[in-house]
Amino acid sequence: DLVAMARVDGLARGDVYRHLLPGHAFEHYAKERCLLPASAFAYYRDHVKHAPRWGVTERLRRLPPGVTERVLAEIAARGPLTAAELGDHGAVVPIRASERRQERTPGAEASPASPGGRWGRGPPPRTTGGWVGTARAGAMALEVLASRCEVVVAGRTTRGKRYDLPERALGPVASAPGGDFARWALLERVEAAGLLPKNAGPHWSLLEHARAAITSKLLHEEAIDEVVVAGSPRRYLAPRGFAKRRQPAPDARLRLLGPLDPLLWDRALVKHAFGFEYVWEVYKPAAQRRWGWYVVPLLHRGELVGRMEARVADGVLRVDNLWRERGKKLDDAALDEALARHAAACGASQVKRPARARAS
Repeated sequence: DLVAMARVDGLARGDVYRHLLPGHAFEHYAKERCLLPASAFAYYRDHVKHAPRWGVTERLRRLPPGVTERVLAEIAARGPLTAAELGDHGAVVPIRASERRQERTPGAEASPASPGGRWGRGPPPRTTGGWVGTARAGAMALEVLASRCEVVVAGRTTRGKRYDLPERALGPVASAPGGDFARWALLERVEAAGLLPKNAGPHWSLLEHARAAITSKLLHEEAIDEVVVAGSPRRYLAPRGFAKRRQPAPDARLRLLGPLDPLLWDRALVKHAFGFEYVWEVYKPAAQRRWGWYVVPLLHRGELVGRMEARVADGVLRVDNLWRERGKKLDDAALDEALARHAAACGASQVKRPARARAS
């Protein structure tokens, strides 16, 4: 929601899913868990057949025999269905104490689920071996089937994601021929990132295994450009002809950036280009947080001018903390307009915020 609202006027919370699901998009892992265009499905389906990832083997080990097959058959017969609408498929195999751990799997969903709404309060969802924890075998089987592209998210409801067979949810693209996944995915990743560091790191995620080979190949073909940024020792990949593209001038609209916005993917580049240090602290223990649980940067006139911690509850968009960057102007009028837009998008009728921002 936040990524789209920063770019498209007039969206309300949930519109992204209402307009794109089903038919136009499916969920899978790029750098993060993403909504991907339906045209990408064939690449993902073929890729996961030969390179299963995302902890599927571990999940299957904790599912009773035959559950994934039975859940798939139920979706085929009765779908689309949410996990809550499935029949009883039993419980997952308990995890031994030695195996229990708290961790974040790259790409795992990280949307606030507490009563605080869009920017909620409370701890992040508990994970068990990487998946958001569930004791129901049917729910875990759905996640496994989605990772293997045997089902796709076809919508979202108040009861959770609704799953269906790809051929019903996506139509002909579900049976279209795929291609070279690494080539396609790297071209998409470079386009999404704008400047993608050549060095290893989380920005490569599932492409790390093919990073060196596919990068050399695409540079040799001149399908992408290699660039340097003044003052940075790193080399970057950019879309072909990027420097010659016409770029829109920064406008007067202040934008609230989601923590997983592509502009923020490369934290080191953000610090170098904007002088803005950003860490998403949703997975940090409370005592280790510098800013807060769900803090979002503020983009205005081409600069990152501040950050805030806010939440929607009881019809009020409440800004709990507001900081401006030292040496930057935080335009109160532009911020008020942005908060009013976001309140309307979330169904809130009132905005409350501190009269003045603190210096970061």
